[in-house]
Amino acid sequence: MTTANSFEKGLRILDLFREDRLEWTAEEMMEELGYPRPTLYRYIRTLRDAGLLTALSGAGFTLGPRVVEFDYLMRKSDQLVTRSQPHLEALTAAWPCTALAVRWYGQRILCVASECSTPNPLSSYPRGRPMPLARGAISRSIIAFLPRAQMQQMIEQNLAEFGQVGLGKTAAEIAERFREVRRAGHAVAYGEVTPGVVGIAAPVFDGARAPVASLCVTIAGSTLTGERIEEIAAHVRRAAEEVTKALSPARAIPPGGQVPGDCGADGAGTMAAQGPAEAAT
Repeated sequence: MTTANSFEKGLRILDLFREDRLEWTAEEMMEELGYPRPTLYRYIRTLRDAGLLTALSGAGFTLGPRVVEFDYLMRKSDQLVTRSQPHLEALTAAWPCTALAVRWYGQRILCVASECSTPNPLSSYPRGRPMPLARGAISRSIIAFLPRAQMQQMIEQNLAEFGQVGLGKTAAEIAERFREVRRAGHAVAYGEVTPGVVGIAAPVFDGARAPVASLCVTIAGSTLTGERIEEIAAHVRRAAEEVTKALSPARAIPPGGQVPGDCGADGAGTMAAQGPAEAAT
């Protein structure tokens, strides 16, 4: 067994924990993962000693306090969080809304920072809770700026759900809707994630001009007119552009996990050379 394989198997244990399954026993882990008992217990012991797992009184396990420590360090060190914070505060000062900075990684989009200027947050997805990949303005604002082949793959993988929110019945129709988002520079969605709430989002790019995040305002639809939506969208676009400028000196690893400029089998690295306009047209 290689070190890399051992590391990946350890991560698979951590990946078991999710919102609808917060606790696991060792027996349940073995059944789910297929690890031999001695191997599983070795991984559990290592993760527990590192503070990543905590043993429960009922012989089960849940995530440990080290996760909270990592979260604290990330809030201090993640440039998306630190650079977005002033813009989130400005957006919530201008309108009664929730403003979010959302990072895309792997096949997930996740709120990493937010501010709210209403009595109740206008979002069903607080910091740390994964959001729907095929619904809402945030997802759309990122997918629309992917390289063409990658965008097409995302459309095909989520064709039914895109159709359910009215983006189109065919892959070609949905792709045209994404091109419209690209031309506008922002996405608007009406009640797709939280009923009665309008989402207005614009992409944030890394140093390789890959879309890695989104800034979004969620606001009660009853308070909006078409003119107000355009006003908010312009503010969100400017904020996203400022965050992009702040992040551009760093050559971040894009969502596919490949170092910018390296061309793998799927051609994901071509975006660094082409830039977003050429890659998705």
